[in-house]
Amino acid sequence: MPTPTPLLLLDLDNTLVDRDAAFRAAVADFLAEHALPAIDAEWLMTVDAGGYTPRAEVARAVHARYGERAPGPAVRDLLDRGAADRVVLSGPVRGALVRALSAGWTLVIVTNGRTAQQETKIRTTGLDALVHGWVVSEAVGHKKTGAGDLPRRCRRRRSRPRRRLGDR
Repeated sequence: MPTPTPLLLLDLDNTLVDRDAAFRAAVADFLAEHALPAIDAEWLMTVDAGGYTPRAEVARAVHARYGERAPGPAVRDLLDRGAADRVVLSGPVRGALVRALSAGWTLVIVTNGRTAQQETKIRTTGLDALVHGWVVSEAVGHKKTGAGDLPRRCRRRRSRPRRRLGDR
């Protein structure tokens, strides 16, 4: 039987990419485009809670604060694509992934959220070309990814789960 390859499970948001910085930039643009106070960026970042507040709850808070000055489609666009369109993969993170690949690690992103949004981040940053695959919670029918079924998935890939970086 072949020797299993080591498996490195990686969180996406605020581990591989700075999701909060990307969302903060999207919030600043949103506020400026709708002539809303720039100082409200801190309020909206607090409401968002690093992406952990449900999108519908964030949208309700924005509508309650701004009413018609924040049109529904613009709020949905901010929440659906704002951070996803602005994330970047830093040079040091890219370098670390390349070194892990060179050392024989199998790299898999395990992330929470909506599939379309998370896959946009993965492709926008070029991570799709660096990792062996990814699991998005929505795509596997869960609100939050978990390690429960990872051993079975690892056996299929002949990999051993050795490390998991990121997330709470």
